[in-house]
Amino acid sequence: MIAKRILILCIASLTISYAFPQQRLGRPSSGGQQRQTSSQPEGAPTDSVRQGTAWTLTFPLGNPVESTIDTLTYNFQRKNIPSMVSDAYATTGTMGAEGINLIYSERPQRATFFFQDALDASIPTFSKQKFYNVYVPTTILNYVFGGNKLNHNDRLSADFAGNVNRRIGIGASIDYIYSKGAYEAQALKNLAFSFSTYYKGDRYELQAFYNHFNSLNKENGGITDDLYITDPALLQGGINKIEPKSIPTRLNAAHTRLNGDELFMTHAWKVGFWKSENVNDTLTREVYVPMTRFIYSFDLQHRHHTFLNSNTSQAEDFWSNCYLDPNGSREETYLTQMTNSFGIELIEGFQKWAKFGLSAFISYQTQKYKQPTYFRQPILSDTDIESLTPLPNGFNVAPTATRNMLWVGGRLQKDKGSILKYAANARFGLIGDVVGDLELDGKINTRFKLFGDSVSITAKAAFRNTAQPYLLQEYISNHFVWDNDFGKTRSYKAGGELLIPWTKTTIGAEVENIQNLVYFNSESLPRQYGGNIQVFSAKLNQLFRVGILNWNNTVYYQKSSNESVLPLPQFAIYSNLFLKFIAFKVLTLQIGVDCDYYTRYNGLDYQPATMSFHVQGENPVKIGNYPFCNAYITARLYKTRFYVLWSHANQGMFSKESFILPHYPFNPRRLEFGLSVDFSN
Repeated sequence: MIAKRILILCIASLTISYAFPQQRLGRPSSGGQQRQTSSQPEGAPTDSVRQGTAWTLTFPLGNPVESTIDTLTYNFQRKNIPSMVSDAYATTGTMGAEGINLIYSERPQRATFFFQDALDASIPTFSKQKFYNVYVPTTILNYVFGGNKLNHNDRLSADFAGNVNRRIGIGASIDYIYSKGAYEAQALKNLAFSFSTYYKGDRYELQAFYNHFNSLNKENGGITDDLYITDPALLQGGINKIEPKSIPTRLNAAHTRLNGDELFMTHAWKVGFWKSENVNDTLTREVYVPMTRFIYSFDLQHRHHTFLNSNTSQAEDFWSNCYLDPNGSREETYLTQMTNSFGIELIEGFQKWAKFGLSAFISYQTQKYKQPTYFRQPILSDTDIESLTPLPNGFNVAPTATRNMLWVGGRLQKDKGSILKYAANARFGLIGDVVGDLELDGKINTRFKLFGDSVSITAKAAFRNTAQPYLLQEYISNHFVWDNDFGKTRSYKAGGELLIPWTKTTIGAEVENIQNLVYFNSESLPRQYGGNIQVFSAKLNQLFRVGILNWNNTVYYQKSSNESVLPLPQFAIYSNLFLKFIAFKVLTLQIGVDCDYYTRYNGLDYQPATMSFHVQGENPVKIGNYPFCNAYITARLYKTRFYVLWSHANQGMFSKESFILPHYPFNPRRLEFGLSVDFSN
């Protein structure tokens, strides 16, 4: 099967490359500019430059934020390795499965529907939705596969972008993951798709998107004994080798499903004036200059979490409590959230004295929850009822709940100019659970000449005093119940970054103080730590290049003042040693080895029933001090990118302690392939 796929991959690659040769792209539509089209380390080897722009949106008014189009060859092979979502990432193992970023400064804010935090890397969210402005219609098609008949994984994704004219653009994307998993009961199916459009007229603007995701995961709870990885001969009477699929797991009949939808649209009416603009020495044209925008934004989200388990004997060993049904679990939790926002914005640059933009908004949100007890409960016998765990005294969580909240806020920004750019945001809670909430953040960037080159300095700061999401306050399920009265979490954060182009060096540092942090304890229950926790983090990104030899390194240092509540690996390193050159005048090749490594720490454990990562109890299992390395060849031939990857090439070489979470081992060594084709018409 693998040989057949390799043959198909090579034939498709060569056929497509010669059918769609590289061509010079025309100028983008109005407002477009030439730019690098995918994020990469500053100074990393660059590929051919596309013409066009991409952007994401800020919530709630839909202000654009510059983004990228994914067409680079650099580290193309890395995107589908489960443990390499970030430079230090803990996951249950399968591509698209649950995981958490171990680089604390890169973790997103906790979601209202906390179940989705574990799948943040693989599901569409508001901040990841992209809009494109391209001159020629473009479709980027990706296909990745690897493994054998028992453990293979496939990923098919596509992104389309096109402009009807210089004012109207449309886009669509789809991402389908199917994996059987390297270990037992680890299969996953994940489908996500989205549609987007925009219209940018002289007076009226529209930006809108719809996205959907549906992720179905089998949950195995980890392997039953770590010796199957560290010393299998001890468990098998001297036999030192075991197939990963033969290793018994703690669960084999448990599933989680997380699905959701989001519809967002923002409308803006611009008020301004017409002025004459010189086209050349003899011609002028009338252009509309907007001064003020009146904005209405609408956001509708639906989230649905399901947990199923039909093996009661395993449940008795895995969970301490059973509150609703001793014969198995079938629990569903829903959230429907609707947000309406109105705003007004003074636009930057409509006159010479308008050096910045200024906006204000009011936002009203309604949340409707349905808990597992809302749905039809099983009819239990007297014996079943007697075997249930009694609910805590005074426990009272309603099967449904509605929350109403009101905020006001504003934004100050300066996006134009090469010397100084800045942005500041503020949001205040006025009604409902968020009354008294305060969120402030700011960022400033400046550039100056030093030794003939431009040095960039960025400083940022943030303050948050926010209430906890409803489901962390009140929740009921078959194995977990809580009725909390948590206070607001307060955090102060400040940091900065220095970019030195001629040495290819980026240095950053950040310090954060958190009070009343909510975390999941060793019993997988949310708890609030009333004291203060400080987290200091620093980052060094250094690139080296001598001829075709490249060595890119990123080093992280982070220190938590309370490891029992917020455990973090102290050091993390990503290192990529590779050759990059052009062969036969048309084939760009990157051949190398890259590794992730982080120091040992009290690893977070994973709870399948709530899709949450929690601290361990007494005698915690240490995780880390294990390099995860890959050997790869990545290539570009005209508009086609492809790679061959030998993942976890160092398996068994340095240590057998190859665990990414307690009782969750790294995926074993495997051969993987990937293909990406850019169909630009």
